[in-house]
Amino acid sequence: MTCADTGLGGNGPARWTPPQSGAFEAPTSSVIPLIAADDFAPVDEDLGIWDAWPIQDPAGYPAVLADGGTLWMALGAPHFDDPDKRHHHARIHLLLKRDGGWTHLGPAMPDGFSPGSREWSGSAVLDAESGMVTLYFTATGRRGEGEPTFLQRMFRARATLVQGEAPRLTDWRDLDEVIVRDPAHYMASESGTGTIGTIKAFRDPAYFLDPKGGKSHLLFAASAADAGSDYNGVVGISTADDASLDAWRIGAPIVTACGLNNELERPHVIHHGAFYYLFWSTQRHVFNPDGVTGPTGLYGMVSDNLLSGWRPLNGTGLVFANPPEAAAQAYSWLVMPDLRVISFVDNWGADRAPDAPRRFGGTFAPDLRLVLEDDQARLIPS
Repeated sequence: MTCADTGLGGNGPARWTPPQSGAFEAPTSSVIPLIAADDFAPVDEDLGIWDAWPIQDPAGYPAVLADGGTLWMALGAPHFDDPDKRHHHARIHLLLKRDGGWTHLGPAMPDGFSPGSREWSGSAVLDAESGMVTLYFTATGRRGEGEPTFLQRMFRARATLVQGEAPRLTDWRDLDEVIVRDPAHYMASESGTGTIGTIKAFRDPAYFLDPKGGKSHLLFAASAADAGSDYNGVVGISTADDASLDAWRIGAPIVTACGLNNELERPHVIHHGAFYYLFWSTQRHVFNPDGVTGPTGLYGMVSDNLLSGWRPLNGTGLVFANPPEAAAQAYSWLVMPDLRVISFVDNWGADRAPDAPRRFGGTFAPDLRLVLEDDQARLIPS
C-alpha cells in the first residue's frame, strides 16, 4: 500500500489528510483547561501511571463490582528522573476505584507470565456471569532480552476475578497471540528505531462489540507496509471468527495517515446515535515536519459503517488539544460510551522556564466530557 493507493471514497482505507486551510485550528472551545497542581493526585506515591482503561462490560462501560467499585488497568513504573525511561519498565497494574478514591492492587499479571520484556496498552472485558476477565495487551520486546527492543505483539490472556475488599485476578491462563501481523498491510514493528517519534507500531488492542452486527473487533495502532513515507501511521482492525473469541481474523487498515503522521495511538471506537466514532491520540512531534503539523490532542473520524466511509470530525479530525502554554500536559485520551474522557497527566504546568526539567504527573488527569452531533465533536465546558 502506498500513499497514492489510499483516499476517501476509494477502495482503500480512509485517508487522514491535512486540512485544506493549511493548518489545524483549535478554537477556544476545542482547548482543554490548563491543569494545575490542585487538579490531580497520585494513585500511589511510588508508582507513576499513564495509559489507562477500565475492566469493561461487553458494551464498553466500566464493569461495576458487587460493592459498587470499578477495576481499572494502567501502565505503571517507578518514578525516574527521565520520565521517558518508564517505557522500558512498563507493566500493566490493577487499580481499584471505590468511593471516589484509588487503591493500587499491584501488577495485573504475575511475574514471568507475559512473553515480553515489558507490557504496553490494551483493553479488558469482564464476563459477569463467569467472572472471567479477558485481557488484550501489547507484549513489547521478548522476555529475558538484554537491551530493550521494540518488537510489539498483541496477546490475549484470561483470568478469574475474585471480588472482595481487595479484588484480585487469579488463575491466569490461555495466553495466545491473537493478532498476527499481515505483512501485506502492516510494517514490522521492530523496523523503526528506539528514538521517540520514530517508533513503529503494532500495538494497543482495543475491544469493541458492534451493537449492529454483534461481532467482536479489536482496533489497533500500526504502521503501513510499503507506504513510501516514514510517516505511515494507520488504524487496523481484527474481527473474531465466532463467539468463543479464540480465533481472530486480521483485516486491512481502516484509516491511514500516510505522509502526515507516524503514530495514531490507542485507537478505539464507540457507537453513539446512528454513527460509529473512531478516536486516537497523537503528538505534535510525530507529524511530518515537511507538511502541516497539528497539536498534541485527541483526533477522530465518524462513519455509519465500521469498516469504511470514515470522514474527519470537525472537518480536520481534531477533537481537542492541550492548551498552547502547556502543550504536553495530558495524553492518551480514552472516550467512554457515556462520552466521558479519561487521560493521564504528562508534562504539566505553564509556570516554568523553557529549559526547565520535564515535570511528569504520572496519574489520572481531570475527566472531560464530549458532545457528539453527526460530524461534529466538542467539549462540554467545565
